[in-house]
Amino acid sequence: MTRTFDKSRLPSRHVSVGPERAPHRSYYYAMGLDEEQIARPFVALASAGNNSAPCNTTLDAQADAAQRGVIEGGGMPRRFNTITVTDGIAMGHQGMKSSLVSREVIADSVELSVRGHCYDAIVAFAGCDKSLPGMMMAMLRLNVPGIFVYGGSIMPGRYQDRDVTVVDVFEVVGKYAAGACPLSEVHALEKVACPGHGACGGQYTANTMACVAEAIGLSLPNSNMVPAPYSTREQIAVAAGAQVMECLADNLRPRDICTREAFINAARVVAATGGSTNAALHLPAMASEAGIDFDLFDVAEAFKSTPYIADLKPGGQYVAKDMYEAGGVYMLMKTMLAGGLLNGDCITVTGKTLGENIDQVTWNPDQKVIYDVKTPLSPTGGVVGLRGSLAPD
Repeated sequence: MTRTFDKSRLPSRHVSVGPERAPHRSYYYAMGLDEEQIARPFVALASAGNNSAPCNTTLDAQADAAQRGVIEGGGMPRRFNTITVTDGIAMGHQGMKSSLVSREVIADSVELSVRGHCYDAIVAFAGCDKSLPGMMMAMLRLNVPGIFVYGGSIMPGRYQDRDVTVVDVFEVVGKYAAGACPLSEVHALEKVACPGHGACGGQYTANTMACVAEAIGLSLPNSNMVPAPYSTREQIAVAAGAQVMECLADNLRPRDICTREAFINAARVVAATGGSTNAALHLPAMASEAGIDFDLFDVAEAFKSTPYIADLKPGGQYVAKDMYEAGGVYMLMKTMLAGGLLNGDCITVTGKTLGENIDQVTWNPDQKVIYDVKTPLSPTGGVVGLRGSLAPD
């Protein structure tokens, strides 16, 4: 049964309730809405979808799918897009100067659209590098009920009977420059490394921040490691649209979820997966939006006391698809919680605690991607905080 809401208590009342809002309602009638639809909560579906890079090419379709869940949950979806800068294309030239700035533009643009149109909740879709933290920063800044959805990673390419990613292409460029291979090898590899839609397959920035979103509680359990081409992504989007309406009904907001303890959980998951050091930039930025003091040295402290247990590229053998098939982020967190490395009391967008969500997971001893914390690949993560005369600040 479709849930009903008292719109007089929601932000969207400012653009839809009362005689003085008749001009505003005229705009909604122009877009095909009727009175019953205008009376529903307005839910933003913020998409970073574009065809600038394969990371983002499925996001709009996933955002469209989420509309079904929002409608079934009693809301009215309002979709809009923001920009992205994809590091894989921007790096190696002047374009990289735009990368980190884009995170702020994404956060600002999403904030402005949600505030300007008085949306009551948000489902945010992102697929690459700075767009993931940018979306989550906006969610924390706005603090309306929200869920983050990752677009999913790319499938690995195949070259000479082995899995490859775009990083293999970067490496073969260096190999060619050193005179260690012919140009034909460069061309052969570049054509097969990225076989379709999705973000870089290894544990680079996008997949790292996708793991963060699950660990910190802003994404549905085991949703973000599902590869972009899988049909399951549509089901995840629908579920996110439905669940955000539950968050709205329960008044469960991002800052209720993203506590300091949740940020520590997220940093530990980054360390355990051998994730991107860019997380040391993004986690403090997200924490700042939530009014939480959590800096680079807090990230480094979590890394120092967390074993590396996921055998993922670039430091390991496997890619995101393999981690999904091994059980995903929650399989990783299963052994981490058992080892006392996570706070299981942190609330998540499911309305349940992280520990309650993890209780639904059964450890898979047959998979080869995620190691038990008792037998890690390495006893610590990969970031060290440097203090002293060489680094006074």
